[in-house]
Amino acid sequence: MRNESDREIQSFFDQLKEKDLKIDIPVFPEPTKPSGINWWIPFGIAASLALGYFLWPQQKQDFNPPAEVIIITLEKDENDNQQILIEEKTYLETWESPTSSLLTEY
Repeated sequence: MRNESDREIQSFFDQLKEKDLKIDIPVFPEPTKPSGINWWIPFGIAASLALGYFLWPQQKQDFNPPAEVIIITLEKDENDNQQILIEEKTYLETWESPTSSLLTEY
């Protein structure tokens, strides 16, 4: 029984091989070398962009901080009375960390 099934399988694959041998294989053309002009196109685009970057008028950003800053704060005293404090400082003395409020509020 086993030999018979093996022969059938072998016969089936032999028929497939015979059919494959009769198939015509098309001839593929030889690949041609790309012409030398094609690589100039991306090079020209890159050069144009680089040249445009250097020739484009640059806007100067002048940052002139104010000479003095007025700081108004609202504080509570020991009797739960609110007081308004007004301070004048120079610009360089007033820097505060952007995350300092996280330490005091939470």
